[in-house]
Amino acid sequence: MSVTYRSAPDLRELECFLVLAEELHFGRTGERLYVSQARVSQLLRSLERRIGGRLVSRTSRRVALTPLGARFLARARPAYEDLVAAVEDARGAAPRLGFQGAVDAELAGVVRELGAVELVELPLSDPFGAVRSGVVDAAVVLLPVREADLVLGPVFSRHPQRLAVPRTHPFAARTAVSAAEVAAEPLVRPAPPAPAYWRAAQAPGVGGPEAGTLQEGLTLVATGRAAMLLCAPTAAAYRRADVAVVPVEGLGDSALGLVWPRGGEGRGVRALAEAVRGLAGAEGGAGPVGACAGR
Repeated sequence: MSVTYRSAPDLRELECFLVLAEELHFGRTGERLYVSQARVSQLLRSLERRIGGRLVSRTSRRVALTPLGARFLARARPAYEDLVAAVEDARGAAPRLGFQGAVDAELAGVVRELGAVELVELPLSDPFGAVRSGVVDAAVVLLPVREADLVLGPVFSRHPQRLAVPRTHPFAARTAVSAAEVAAEPLVRPAPPAPAYWRAAQAPGVGGPEAGTLQEGLTLVATGRAAMLLCAPTAAAYRRADVAVVPVEGLGDSALGLVWPRGGEGRGVRALAEAVRGLAGAEGGAGPVGACAGR
């Protein structure tokens, strides 16, 4: 059987439709794909011209799939997921793993065990963007994770939290601070485009200045602009003479999770997930847990 490749949809058009079918909102679809709302409309129109029918019904109040759109979605999604997995398996290259801030001893052990892993540092302000765009195959991110298009795999590396403050802060001489005291402090917050729920989890105190990177956050602390929550290993790895780190009592431990695109679990991602699941204390998915910035 011959195939007319000329009529086959562009992968970007197909990806746009699949995300739109989940969000049913042109603005949010554009945010997830890092394109404008107008570009989402353009990609959808191009796909509809190829197919020869309307896939989406759009009014001023709602967006919905047409009957044709629902039928196309049922066939297109598994085909797209199979294609992503096939490309990953065929690529044969080292899996690309994103991380934020520091690679602690547990994660370093995973990388050594697998041998061929390409590490890519991610900004504090965008834990999920590189996963969605394909810059990395998977990423180690701070919980919580509530992203419908991403799979949250094993959860690991639970650690107590620390509060970073300037050396001149009254807390600097304390042996510990309470969660209530932390909640009353201005805290460094991750900047957008990190989701609002994730940003709030990393800085549950009074609203403070935003930071795009861990180093930017620590500079804000050192200059007296705000305090910052850090995981214990990150606090140890990023010691500064002008910043004091104080244990926090009554605040849940931080935890990391391995995430990857839904439908994108190729050979490299499977190997990463299995290696992380082998860590002491690793869990299959997310439960109630605190979070902190900088890991």
